Amino acid sequence: MADPALALPFDAETLLEGLRPWVECESPTFDREAVNRMMDLASRDLALMGASIERIPGRMGFGDCVRAHFPHPDRGRVPGVLIVAHLDTVHPVGTLERLPFRREGDICYGPGIVDMKGGTYIALQAVTALAKAGIATRRSVSVLLTSDEEVGSPSTRDLIEQEAARHAVILVPEPARPDGGVVTGRYAIARFNLRTTGRPSHAGAALSDGRSAIREMCKQIVAIEGMTTEACTFSVGVIHGGQWVNCVATHCDAEALSMAKRQADLDAAVEKMLALNKNGEVAIEVKRGVTRPVWEPDAAVMGLYETYRDLGRQLGLSIGHASAGGGSDGNFTGAMGIPTLDGLGVQGAGIHTLEEHVRLDSLVPRARLFAGLLARV
Repeated sequence: MADPALALPFDAETLLEGLRPWVECESPTFDREAVNRMMDLASRDLALMGASIERIPGRMGFGDCVRAHFPHPDRGRVPGVLIVAHLDTVHPVGTLERLPFRREGDICYGPGIVDMKGGTYIALQAVTALAKAGIATRRSVSVLLTSDEEVGSPSTRDLIEQEAARHAVILVPEPARPDGGVVTGRYAIARFNLRTTGRPSHAGAALSDGRSAIREMCKQIVAIEGMTTEACTFSVGVIHGGQWVNCVATHCDAEALSMAKRQADLDAAVEKMLALNKNGEVAIEVKRGVTRPVWEPDAAVMGLYETYRDLGRQLGLSIGHASAGGGSDGNFTGAMGIPTLDGLGVQGAGIHTLEEHVRLDSLVPRARLFAGLLARV
């Protein structure tokens, strides 16, 4: 007999209508007020769903977080299921002018619609649909919505880990893999902050007297990215330097990221990056930033996947799994040894670009699968 949760009456148009205000509430990580507006919107929706809500003040200049609990007779007595999701995006306020919420056939565009407002929204709708249908979940269900995942969760890692430790299962509605598969592990990631310090001079009258921090940083970027191997990648995604074009730059700052499939390879990458520190005519300073530990699947994770795959079969879907690059807060919970399943969100493409979009035909199946998983675990 098919799981009753897989027959819940989700409707793609209704889901899209409910998701639209979330997408149109722009919430870039570094804009605390914008993120908090998104938390306000999500909190109201959670209240309408019957959840009890706690607002957790942000820190380090980031926005607030929201913790919510749905009613369940075992809540507080037996470890439950925690849905971990972030509501910050990489898209600055004003992106809607270039990437408006719009539908073209079976595709809908919008900032953050895939990463990860779409997945978060359908996950919450799955909880609500189960309650309305009178389908009990085996465990209590709680939600943690965070505000800084896109920059590595520097202000929320402790909150995520402490909350996860009180739960038996972690579900992460990050975007599905391109083929609709789920994520059963994630690579290790380290971030670095770099600064070069040179010697200023007038770029017209005394160019040779100066030592350009920008020039040195450019040399370092080429060298850093040249360290990329099959085992570990290196990339530089942010650079700022100089203030006046007629001055040899004193300072140049950059941010680098390294990713590896194995923790040992990432540890070696960290050593390589920190070895770049040096003094001289142009000094180089490298500081280690936030790090996501490697998450490797174990038997408990694979058990969660098998449950999800079985639910997919009942819907006529073949659902695979893989470890993935691109970190998530599942790195933390998975590395803690808490059974975690990631990539449970919607299908789409163009993540982090002005082409970000969701496949509308994924909304109902992914909502049903999430509901089925909640009912089973």
